[in-house]
Amino acid sequence: MSFAYQNKKLMCEGMAVAAIAAQAGTPCYLYSAHQFRENFGAYRNAFLGADATICFAVKACSNIAILKLLGTAGAGADTVSGGEIRRALLAGIAPEKIIFSGVGKTEDEIALALESGIGQLNVESPEELEIVDGIAAARRAKARISLRVNPDVDAGTHEKISTGRKSDKFGIPWPEVWETYQEARTLSHLEVEGVACHIGSQITDLAPFEAAFAKVTDLARELQADGFRLRRIDLGGGLGIQYRDETAVDVGDYAAAVMQSVRPLGLQLFLEPGRSIGASAGALISEVQFIKHAEGRSFAVLDAGMNDLARPAIYGAYHEIIPVRQGDPAESYDVVGPVCESSDIFGTNRRLPRLAAGDLVAILNAGAYGAAMSSNYNTRSLPPEILVEGDQCKVIRERQRFEDIIALERY
Repeated sequence: MSFAYQNKKLMCEGMAVAAIAAQAGTPCYLYSAHQFRENFGAYRNAFLGADATICFAVKACSNIAILKLLGTAGAGADTVSGGEIRRALLAGIAPEKIIFSGVGKTEDEIALALESGIGQLNVESPEELEIVDGIAAARRAKARISLRVNPDVDAGTHEKISTGRKSDKFGIPWPEVWETYQEARTLSHLEVEGVACHIGSQITDLAPFEAAFAKVTDLARELQADGFRLRRIDLGGGLGIQYRDETAVDVGDYAAAVMQSVRPLGLQLFLEPGRSIGASAGALISEVQFIKHAEGRSFAVLDAGMNDLARPAIYGAYHEIIPVRQGDPAESYDVVGPVCESSDIFGTNRRLPRLAAGDLVAILNAGAYGAAMSSNYNTRSLPPEILVEGDQCKVIRERQRFEDIIALERY
């Protein structure tokens, strides 16, 4: 792992975390270039020999420097907004390796996708088919599309990150899929090239994947038999990691399940992992402001808040919290932030060495859905992002200033 102790000092690759924090200030996000490459490499190696494009989910960690790092390693990009398409292009990712999904794409976003020549536009409703066809007609072009289908498979994950059940907003409902494909083939400015699905995130069991893969590959086979000239199949992402005591699915086992379903079809494969590539590559570093005692509890009050890392407040998510200087656990703390919300809690009853004002802690597995979900709530500045490679580091996003926060306001 790229975050480990050496002589009781927490290191990120070859650099002491405390030294980086002293220079950059806190809170700050630290990323390990080595860990990003290693996590992506696990997918690349698992799918060696397959016609597969591993498209990193930009929403997980959207910094352009990170996208450039992964793009150089061979990654494509899974995007869900016009802004994410622009980020991927600025990072140098080839348009044909960019996927664009989303249930509410605007006409401007669809136009951008077509003009950029992205490799796959995932249409998620019959209504969207008509819109895409109209935009393509106005440009005298053909829109290369896949239909994102909803296979009605429960991923067994958190309610708020399940996307493949019939009650979810994503994709074309399974009973309407065949009819929608037939409609798509009648629209003269659409070229139907694929089938796509995505059932959720933080999935730690192969069974839901296998159930979804079986339904979607059967559909692709039937479409081929009906004369559709499919070129690709997109099976989404969603592979989970170990935040606490979960047993994560091995990437090799996942790849075997994918290829067992896909190989007989002879189609190009697109995948969309995000969390499993980014999470373990990042940590949020924060300074203890003081220790507050109340009603028999000890609160370690940090300078990072839920605006910096929203997952615990939104999902009740667990992130391991460790001291930047190693020591034996001596006290139990509720680790909290300064935001004016009772949900601004990073962890309760966490056993840590005795803490005092000025001590540093690292909140781990924050490289996915950390900085990308941060906000200015309470008019708090966005933290800097710092990329570490070996014994060097560089700031890849500056700390936001108050003037930056209000720059677009008129008063």
